[in-house]
Amino acid sequence: EVVSVDAVTGFPEMMDGRVKTLHPRIHGALLALRDAPEHVRALKEHDIEPIDLVCVNLYPFEKTVARPDCTFAQAIENIDIGGPSMVRSAAKNHRYVTVVTDPAQYDCVIAEMRANDGAVNPDLREDLARVAFGMTAAYDAAIAAYLNQRTDVRFPERVSLVLQKSCDLRYGENPHQSAAFYELPRVPETCLGKAHVLPGGTAISFNNLMDANAAFELVKEFAAPAVVVVKHLNPCGCAVDEDIHVAYEKAYLGDVVSAFGGIIALNRPVDKDLATVIMESYGRFGKARGAGGFFAEVIVAPHFEPDAIETIRTLKTWGQRVRLVETGPIKPAAVDATQYDVRCVVGGMLLQDRDLIGWEPESLTFPTKKRPSDAQMEDLRIAWITAKHVKSNTITLVRDRALVGVGAGQMNRVESGLIAMKHAGELAHGAAMGSDAFFPFPDNVENAAQHGIACIVQPGGSKKDDEVIRAADEYGIAMVFTGKRHFRH
Repeated sequence: EVVSVDAVTGFPEMMDGRVKTLHPRIHGALLALRDAPEHVRALKEHDIEPIDLVCVNLYPFEKTVARPDCTFAQAIENIDIGGPSMVRSAAKNHRYVTVVTDPAQYDCVIAEMRANDGAVNPDLREDLARVAFGMTAAYDAAIAAYLNQRTDVRFPERVSLVLQKSCDLRYGENPHQSAAFYELPRVPETCLGKAHVLPGGTAISFNNLMDANAAFELVKEFAAPAVVVVKHLNPCGCAVDEDIHVAYEKAYLGDVVSAFGGIIALNRPVDKDLATVIMESYGRFGKARGAGGFFAEVIVAPHFEPDAIETIRTLKTWGQRVRLVETGPIKPAAVDATQYDVRCVVGGMLLQDRDLIGWEPESLTFPTKKRPSDAQMEDLRIAWITAKHVKSNTITLVRDRALVGVGAGQMNRVESGLIAMKHAGELAHGAAMGSDAFFPFPDNVENAAQHGIACIVQPGGSKKDDEVIRAADEYGIAMVFTGKRHFRH
């Protein structure tokens, strides 16, 4: 039998529904300790019937504010007060009260009550209370985040990150570490956190997710067809071409040895022909270049055609294990600049804006006598964007729109440059060099000249820029300054 709230409270709903359940007859019924004589006397004295179960669905605040046409008044009216109050009262008194906050809990609670003559066991009540407090905390955090964003407060006094558990992972970065994957709610951009792992393949791991995110965030930077291959968060292959098949071949050939066990990300759908090329990479391209073999841990793409999935799963044995991650169409305009880039330190967290700056033609300066050609500018663009996604100190080499050498994570920039040029070999001749930070000395330019580098892009801003520019002029190297740095730790 359904009974209205005012029939319980003896007090009418008022103020356009803002005040309904905030009443002692409701909260007394929820908070009373059934084995405390004073509480029992109070219930009898005020004719309050104890409440054993609370089931609440809160006002849809997050869904409301996610609407583009949502007004501030609508947002405020969708802040639930009575609902969270009842949830908190019930959860606090879970020794006696069952609190249900999610439709996904209904079947479990109903089954428990049917099996126990209407009762719910204490362990389940405690677990439901745990979930309830997490839910109300997330609800309040969403309201605070909305108000912070509305008032342009980027780094407030307190920050609560609302995350929804997606799945447990087999282990963390190493087998002795446990891990789980959590999602941010309602992220507008195409991203790994909102992607779908297609059926089949081995369960996705912590490292798979880290590497797949790194690969996809880089490939998203390009409007033209592009392919990225990543190993341990660093790109070992990256290529852009009007033909996605050519882009894949060039990306794979960027480092056929490191591509073994790597993560592949594409910004175009995978059809049967492309799937065949990927699966036959070793025989078609890698074996002749000295690769010992090839398989991929993960392939990320906006979409996989059904016959492409079948080809991947059946053409090679490793295709049965590879994780296929489908992101949906990439929407460049939907980048979420409100998200934090979060880094953890022991005892705290560092929050910063995401590094969303890419290639900005209007900000470029040309300090050298020689200017890059149009083709060189395209290679410089790819070198610069790729360098942004490599661990510092970073040097990237690009030739014919394909990454041919990477120097990643070295403690000095000279070493990064030497590694990149050694890897590129003869392909360094005529290549474009990208550096994530300025050159403090001319040594990188001198080394670049010895390997035939044609042009360089770097932020500029060194105290010795004049010496660096003079060295570039001496060797006939065109240089471009971006005015921006892309450290990545």
